[in-house]
This record gives sequence, C-alpha cells and structure tokens, in this order.
Amino acid sequence: MESTEQREHQKREDQRASQGQSDQRPSGNGNGVVEAWSRYRRRHKRSSRSWVRAAAVFVVLALVAASVWYYLHARAYESTDDAFIAGRIEQISPKVAGHALRILVDDNQQVAAGALLVQIDPRDYEARLAQARANLAAGEAQAAQARLDAARAQMLIRSGGISRQQLDAALATFRTATAQIAQLQASVHQAELDLASTQVTAPTPGRVTQKNVEVGDYIQVGQTMLAIVPRDFWVVANFKETQLTRMHPGEPATITVDAYPGRVWKGHVDSIQSGAGAAFSLLPPENATGNYVKVVQRVPVKIVFDDPPDPARPLGPGMSVVPTVKVG
Repeated sequence: MESTEQREHQKREDQRASQGQSDQRPSGNGNGVVEAWSRYRRRHKRSSRSWVRAAAVFVVLALVAASVWYYLHARAYESTDDAFIAGRIEQISPKVAGHALRILVDDNQQVAAGALLVQIDPRDYEARLAQARANLAAGEAQAAQARLDAARAQMLIRSGGISRQQLDAALATFRTATAQIAQLQASVHQAELDLASTQVTAPTPGRVTQKNVEVGDYIQVGQTMLAIVPRDFWVVANFKETQLTRMHPGEPATITVDAYPGRVWKGHVDSIQSGAGAAFSLLPPENATGNYVKVVQRVPVKIVFDDPPDPARPLGPGMSVVPTVKVG
C-alpha cells in the first residue's frame, strides 16, 4: 500500500514539475536568455501602455473638438424640418360656357404663356357676333335716316313748313338713333370678346396639373378645368419662436429637399410673418379660458431660392424640405 501511495505521490510531483516547465518561456542554455526575455516583456508592456494612452488622448480630443464644433454650429445656425415648398397655382377656368371641342394639353406638360389649352365650341358665339353686327348695321342705317330727317326739319322750320314740335321730335329721334349706335357697338364688342374667350390660353408659363376636362364635356363659366404651376417657388419654414432671436431678413440659408438627397440649394430669408401660425388658424387658441399650458409657437418664415430652377430636379408646392439659416 505504501509503495503504491508513494508512486502516486511521485507521479503528481512529476506532473507539477512538467506543468511548471511548460509555463516558462524557452530559456536556452543560460540565465542571459531569461533576462533578455524579461527585458523584452517589459518593453512590450511599456509600448502597449503608450499606445493605449495615445488612443485615449486622441478619443478625448476628438470628443472635445466635436463638442466645440456642435456648440459653435448650434449658435450660428438654425434649422427645422417643419418646412415645405410653396408656390403660385393658377386655376384655369373659362369665361364662357360651352362644349369642349379640343384639349391641347396633358398632365405635367410644360406650356408657354399664351399657349392654347382648351378650345370651346365657337359656333354659338360666331352666330351671336353675326347677329350683333347685323343689328349694328341696321342701327347705323336708322341713325343715318334720322340725321337726314333732322337736317330737313331744320330747313323747313325756317320757311314755316313745319311746327317747332315737329322739329323737336325729329331731333329727339336722331339723338335716340345715335345712342342706339353706341349700344349696338358695345354688343358687337362683347360678342367678339365671347368668341375670343372660347380659346382658353395659359396666362403664365408653367406645368399643367390637375387636368379634369375631356373632349365633349360641357363647361360652365368659372368651372376649374386645370391648373398651371409656374416656376416661382419659395420655402415656408415654421421655426420655433425661440429660434428667431437672431434671425433677420437677408441672412443666407441652405435648403435640402427630401426628394433629392445630397443636393443642396442656396437661398436667403425673405421675410418673417408678423404673428405665429396658430393666430391665423381656423380656430385660434383662446388662452383666457380654461387651464393654460404654455406651448412654444411656430412662426412661418419665407425663404427664397437663389439658385435658378434645375430642370433635372423639378420642384413643386408641398414638397418637404429642411432649411438651415446662418443667423447673425
């Protein structure tokens, strides 16, 4: 038994000795190698610590620089995502009623000022113009006859051939015929205007939108047939009232459009609305009643584009934008 226990004890001692040797680095044939290895380990540890310190210093400096940049940027610039493009929308409607004879434009088509958009059937108005001109010719003939009668009456009154009453009647007839000529001329002019109004033209250049008329439709006076959107756009940015402290008209701005990421437009502040947007809403707030909760109001700011329109990136009313104004 003792010999067996001694063998097991010796075996454990040998295992510990072999593990101890494996944990050590190769030592070569002398203590010099061990010392060199120790020096190498110390230098390696010092170098690793230097790299860690340098990385930590770099990170701290980067954070400080980013904080300073953000602070300076936040003080010099004001931005909001509560902004959109606004513009004029020309509603096109006829001055006369009738059936649509021709439609010469389509949705999203670019048109020039004065271009023919819709042709209304002109036959009824041509007949009215012809009737007005015939009435004018008849009136002119009657006026010519009344002028001759008045002249003859003036000659006869001198010789006593007619009474004063007859002369007055002849002169009154002449004046009435002359007044009717003016009225008939106005009727002819109105008939010419109505005939010309059967051709609906574009008042300004722009793109056709919301076309809701087709050939054969009966169009009433004032009925909207389509709309034209000119290339006259600006930005309405609803800044918080606390962002307007140092904002003034004329300050430069940059504009990014959600539809075209990466493209930046230049502009400037045109004007600031005199009042918060809530004051002009359908139901403005009544702070004198009920419990009052203070809410930061937003004020519309008009920003106009400095860059000319880009045909490759068309803009339109209602598109979302993000303006950034450099405040002084």
